[in-house]
Amino acid sequence: MTREKYRHRLERLREAVVAMGDLVRDRLADACTALYTGDRSLARDVVAGDDEIDDRYLEIEGECLDLLALHQPVAGDLRFVAAAFKVVTDLERVGDLATNLAEYAMDATGSASPLPDVDFERLTALALELLDRAIEAFATEDAAACFTVADRDDELDARCADVTDRVVRTLVELRCEATGENAGRPRYGRDAPVRNVLADVSRTLVVVRDVERVGDHAVNVAARTLYALESDDELLA
Repeated sequence: MTREKYRHRLERLREAVVAMGDLVRDRLADACTALYTGDRSLARDVVAGDDEIDDRYLEIEGECLDLLALHQPVAGDLRFVAAAFKVVTDLERVGDLATNLAEYAMDATGSASPLPDVDFERLTALALELLDRAIEAFATEDAAACFTVADRDDELDARCADVTDRVVRTLVELRCEATGENAGRPRYGRDAPVRNVLADVSRTLVVVRDVERVGDHAVNVAARTLYALESDDELLA
């Protein structure tokens, strides 16, 4: 293979990774929309599309392994191929998280809940922003943007922690109410059966957990990109 063809193959690898990132980002956006709008049809589409993401991942993984085995890249090229391999692994996992969020949307009861209102739209928007910036940093070879992703992830972590704290605090308050003047009734609050409240709590906490994980994977993408560009492992966990 000529040097020109080899460089072209590396560029096509970058394009394939970015295309997979855009697909995952779109699926995640749809899952988030389904989550806070209750659109079960959209949620089903996200779940049904997970196989396409898996297929993209396997294709790119195979290309990375082929480049490593047959062409034995060195220095910057080696870091790039290794980064591409790691990046698509994180993207595939974000695709799995999108499927999780879509399934939570499909399982939602839509009944009134005594839990504090959670602005899922605002929370997921930040996670989507992080993923967008990480993919863009990889596509444009922007080292500075990698640090921006890591910094913004701290904000996402703080928001997720705040939601978790408020949900747990409300659950404790409702439990105290139930074991006080209403101790003889297996209910939390005035209208919410115990099983419904616990289902709402579980759903809210796993949503927050998975949204936070999206941010973690975005940071991983940024970290691998930074290492590929500058051999800088500062952001690597």
